[in-house]
Amino acid sequence: MGMNVGSGSEADEAISTINTTPLVDVMLVLLIIFLITIPVAIHVVPVQLPQETNKPREMKPEHIQLSVTREGTTYWNQEVVSVAELRRRLKTAAQAKTQPEVQIRGDAQSRYEPVGRIVLACQQAGILKIGFVTEPGPRG
Repeated sequence: MGMNVGSGSEADEAISTINTTPLVDVMLVLLIIFLITIPVAIHVVPVQLPQETNKPREMKPEHIQLSVTREGTTYWNQEVVSVAELRRRLKTAAQAKTQPEVQIRGDAQSRYEPVGRIVLACQQAGILKIGFVTEPGPRG
């Protein structure tokens, strides 16, 4: 606490300066505490971990690409298929040990009905992974 001894007019004035010495003292103490405690917190126990290689044991299933043209024609990996043939092939694919992912490529100008038929056939066959392939938009 500061005291001002002097003439009466000076004693009535408020001291407008901030004493930053205690603040600097506290910050230096905190800095020293952190510098001391950081090496203790980073201490690591030396352990030799076992070595193991990870080899994939299963083959990844192929992706089934179904395409729908503007006219509504359905393609199974570039081969034209009917709705009945599509359902038969999807049931066969769903019963495989590792189920493939169905990727649907629909033309932007095609109707929703042929694409909806494909999604319904996939659901009825028990296919769990269905994806829609789109083109990325313009950047910027």
